[in-house]
Amino acid sequence: MSRGGVVSLRGVELAEIPEETARVVRAVFPKGCLAMRMRDVLGPVFEDVQFEALFPARGRPAVSPARLALVSVLQFAEGLTDRQAAHAVRSRLDWKYALSLELTDTGFDFSVLSEFRARLADDDAGRSVFDAVLAAAGRAGLVKAGKRQRTDATHVLAVTRDLNRLEFVVETLRAALNQIAEVAGDWLVTLATPEWFDRYSARPEDRRFPSRWAARVEHGDQCGADGMTLLEAVWSGAAPPGLRCLPAVEILRQTWVQQFQHVDGVTRWREVKNLPPGLIRLRTPHEPDARTGSKRDVDWSGYKVHLSETCEPDAPHLITHIHTTPAPVADVVVLGDIHAALDERGLLPDEHLVDAGYVDAGQIHHALRDHSVELVGPVQATTVKGQASGNVFDNTRFTVDWDQQRAVCPGGHTSVQWREARSQEGTAVTRVRFAARHCGPCELRTSCTTARTGRNLTLRTQAEHDILRKARVEQDTDHWRRRYAHRAGVEGTISQGVQAFGLRRSRYRGLAKTRLQHHLTGAAINLARLDAYLTGRPLARTRVSPFAALRPAG
Repeated sequence: MSRGGVVSLRGVELAEIPEETARVVRAVFPKGCLAMRMRDVLGPVFEDVQFEALFPARGRPAVSPARLALVSVLQFAEGLTDRQAAHAVRSRLDWKYALSLELTDTGFDFSVLSEFRARLADDDAGRSVFDAVLAAAGRAGLVKAGKRQRTDATHVLAVTRDLNRLEFVVETLRAALNQIAEVAGDWLVTLATPEWFDRYSARPEDRRFPSRWAARVEHGDQCGADGMTLLEAVWSGAAPPGLRCLPAVEILRQTWVQQFQHVDGVTRWREVKNLPPGLIRLRTPHEPDARTGSKRDVDWSGYKVHLSETCEPDAPHLITHIHTTPAPVADVVVLGDIHAALDERGLLPDEHLVDAGYVDAGQIHHALRDHSVELVGPVQATTVKGQASGNVFDNTRFTVDWDQQRAVCPGGHTSVQWREARSQEGTAVTRVRFAARHCGPCELRTSCTTARTGRNLTLRTQAEHDILRKARVEQDTDHWRRRYAHRAGVEGTISQGVQAFGLRRSRYRGLAKTRLQHHLTGAAINLARLDAYLTGRPLARTRVSPFAALRPAG
């Protein structure tokens, strides 16, 4: 199954289980097991035709990708290595039943699994594996559109170790030197000074860097100068051809642009305030896709995964969508993509429960307008300093007349300016200004503004403004709190994913392979939950203690 085009797809029919396999397996497992129940309830799940785009038209026959997809999901469901999964195909009766294999089938070499995952990752086809399990559950009537769903996210640690800033630049230069040494060692030895071998031969974790901050900055500046020397030499006409195309050299170039500045012929470390934003800033030369994220008191390097699931009491709670992003991507940014993906599958909910990170007036408006989804989550009272504590009048204290394009303040004065504009994020807003001659002598001035030019308001569009006012009133009611309480269960799903399936740590390098891991993990969680539902195993009890449950509301 190498990517060189020497294997091709030959369709294999999985609909029929060999008679002898079925007889023996049912005798050994009279009550069934997970793999058997899933095969009986969901059917074959996968077909080879689903993966035909991953294989060339000519070549020797490949192992059935439909079987490999099911093996991969079962592998993740049981936490097996590739060797263990390949051995299970050869030796386990329940797996042979699920895979429609003869009892005498000898399986395949374990390396086929990693090659199959590489094909899936290269073509971003992991979602098709996840979707196939979900579609099979839909055909069995176990998942439907409408009703309620909930979404939350958790952090995912990159497979590579964290590096501080000094370790990062040293390791980046060391990695570039090592790659150049492999292809142009004779040229490099004429460039490298004796000090380079002392500074960059050992891994950063095997060295002891200066403890004083000034000495560390000096060490970083020296590393920057050495890296600039190497880059200038690589880009010179005397360099061997092809060096600038080496992956490690390109990462070195990008890192030096981000971490250093060249002023008056001297290379210096950038100040922290001059570093690029986290969404584009590299953090390790060995995993260019990983980024550094921060949420409340948690900082991590890697990715973020968003899980959406059904949450009706009379049906299994199945994951309907998985969305993996770099760590710094805000939750609110991905909500539109989640709704579009659910719409494509025909699994949009009527009511979508999310936490505050996903909610703003624009998202509530767009979800209802574009997808007929009611977004339920807490909106911020205000983001303006002083208004959040109630010491300053917020926008809700002003009467807005959209037709006449004017606003009236709590003191009864009418605005003198109304203009359409754009916010820093590029969204449409309305700027409203009140005259200084009215605000100056007003007895409510201390509760309204300290600006000498008078009070200014920034309003969203009329639809979003009205949505925000309504949402802030509703979320203070007991009815809304009871309704929103159903969102809390998604944290149990994340806990299951982390503790039973290793969701919080990436097994592979790169966003594409991490996304594939999450799709296979989601499919495995769904198999486990379907099995629990079919066997009548109840959901785990809440971890709220009896004493904590006595806490008064509010």
